[in-house]
Amino acid sequence: MKDYYRGPVVLRGKNVPSTTTSGRLLQDQEAPDWLHGDPWRVLRIQSEFVEGFGALAELGPAISVFGSARSKPGDVDYAAAERIGTTLVEKGYAVITGGGPGVMEAANKGAAEAGGASVGLGIELPHEQGINDYANIGLNFRYFFVRKTMFVKYAQGFIVLPGGFGTFDELFESLTLVQTRTITRFPIVLFGHAYWDGLVDWLRDVVAADGKISETDLDLISVTDDADEAVAHALQEVDPEAHHT
Repeated sequence: MKDYYRGPVVLRGKNVPSTTTSGRLLQDQEAPDWLHGDPWRVLRIQSEFVEGFGALAELGPAISVFGSARSKPGDVDYAAAERIGTTLVEKGYAVITGGGPGVMEAANKGAAEAGGASVGLGIELPHEQGINDYANIGLNFRYFFVRKTMFVKYAQGFIVLPGGFGTFDELFESLTLVQTRTITRFPIVLFGHAYWDGLVDWLRDVVAADGKISETDLDLISVTDDADEAVAHALQEVDPEAHHT
């Protein structure tokens, strides 16, 4: 039997199908199982990238702000995130968050009430749905990796407030991208010495001391307790030698 070509794939022997791709497309299908197949997922992934790029391409300079969804109004972290959102807009920057409640809501609130672009990039989760009311540009994603691409592609820096596993994931992914020079000139600011100093000490005293990272890798992080200083570091408006680690 001759070779059977299905797009770029060559099929031979028992792998040659008895029907064509076009024929199968036009057939009636009792069960829409194809909707859940990997080839169809590729199209969904592609559509998420297209939608994200289209929505954010003209956003302008922006800073991504991360932190816990569990922070409440009145918490120190919530108030700091709101102040950070406001200050970023006053400096001419848009604010990008994960679109959820807590710290994300606070940063979006500060940005929106200051009259700026307040972006929420949500994710489909079983226990957390929807975009907070303060995001005036909102996108909801199915795939974490598409969403994380948007956080980095359209931001010039990260400000990271206290948070959980999701916040750690975003923090360490950004550190990896900067350490490997995949992205450059990308400041990463941790807000809250009491929360982050233990992590920074561990990175220095254990990870760097054991040779798993370089001492200079610690210079990628700034830590502060001041919301205005966090913004200044994120916008690189401070002495580059003045690290707060």
